[in-house]
Amino acid sequence: MKRYDIAAIGELNVDIILNGIESEPEIGKEKFAREMTVTLGSSTAIFAANAAALGSKVCFVGMIGRDSFGALVRSSLEAKGVDTRYLVEGDTPTGATICMSYGEDRANLTYQGSMDVMTFDDIPQEVFANTRHIHLSSLFMQSGLLRDVHRILDTAAANSVTVSLDTQWDPMETWKLDYKTVLPKVTVFMPNEKELQCLTGAPDLESAIAAVLPYLGGAMMLKCGSDGSILIRKDGSRVHLPAFLNKEVVDAIGAGDSCNSGFVSAFVKGLPLEECQRTGNLTGAVNTTAAGGTGAFSSLEAVRKVCAERFGQKLNL
Repeated sequence: MKRYDIAAIGELNVDIILNGIESEPEIGKEKFAREMTVTLGSSTAIFAANAAALGSKVCFVGMIGRDSFGALVRSSLEAKGVDTRYLVEGDTPTGATICMSYGEDRANLTYQGSMDVMTFDDIPQEVFANTRHIHLSSLFMQSGLLRDVHRILDTAAANSVTVSLDTQWDPMETWKLDYKTVLPKVTVFMPNEKELQCLTGAPDLESAIAAVLPYLGGAMMLKCGSDGSILIRKDGSRVHLPAFLNKEVVDAIGAGDSCNSGFVSAFVKGLPLEECQRTGNLTGAVNTTAAGGTGAFSSLEAVRKVCAERFGQKLNL
């Protein structure tokens, strides 16, 4: 028996979320937001916190600064039941993201800080021996991990550890990831539509799917926002599942990460891929019922209640 179901490896920062913004920011002008939330941020952290809330045993491997934001990150993860023993405190300040939320879309401004410093050498080797699954996210925001991605994937394979990968958006828009060599080592690839097209340079979604299909290590969970998701196996078979739509969206920040957390939590429990997909769609929808990426995930029972009352669905976790 391994100690953890999931080891989340990646970036850590605080989110400063602004909602109810009167209009887009303009240079030299002051604008108002009606609401502000300061909370645990970063895609990998939101994933880890929500996976723990869904009942998975989760540890986090990441780097924070010796500052108040770092203390908030650590305490927030621990409050969600995430094991933080592998957090590394460095001299570089903890990262922060200002999230300007506009309904189902958002604009982010991020200071990378310590998230850009961590490398493979900062990951204790015992992590690979003690977990069943590793989740990687936001590689383009972490130059050290992006450079060392093959070392991570090869070490995972050597320890019979499955891997999910969500590259997320590339702020530099260079998309310098050789998917032809990386994806064969990934069990579940989890991009959204736009990210997949940018990564492949394809002119349309079908061309992008065709580009990565020969290189899939297992399957791809393609997130399509309000259109749901498409589960694509390496043999080319696919399942399109419509979204569970929330008619009263609070914000959509972290919805993709919450989808990931549901999918992977079901995956590590050995559920069929179609049920993993349904769970991911459902937890992505639950995310939109509260502010911030983790606001709707206070406990497994709370999530089950929202699934039943708001979406008429049973959460099979």
